[in-house]
Amino acid sequence: MSDQVGRKFGGHLRDLRKARALTQEVLAERSSLSVDAVRRIERGAFSPSLDTLRKLAHGLEVNLHTLFEGFATQRRDTVEELCDFLQRRRPDELKLVWRVVRAIFDAR
Repeated sequence: MSDQVGRKFGGHLRDLRKARALTQEVLAERSSLSVDAVRRIERGAFSPSLDTLRKLAHGLEVNLHTLFEGFATQRRDTVEELCDFLQRRRPDELKLVWRVVRAIFDAR
């Protein structure tokens, strides 16, 4: 990654992490990475491998497509992130989510 792209990606990663109210330490733990690696990637001082990107996506609970799509468009797609989140849920949890969503919109 060029320095400029690395810094932009690092900022994107930081934004995703903060949007989830995660510290660098928690993201590192959830991603099976060192805190130093997360810090260096966020600063743009380290070019992550595909395996590292996969681990970061797992730690953020998004798929690689969402991670890169958001970076390419410079915005977070809430629908994509919601789909990523729901994809990791059990069937009984999905039924509960569906009932809550319907209740919210039926109450209007």
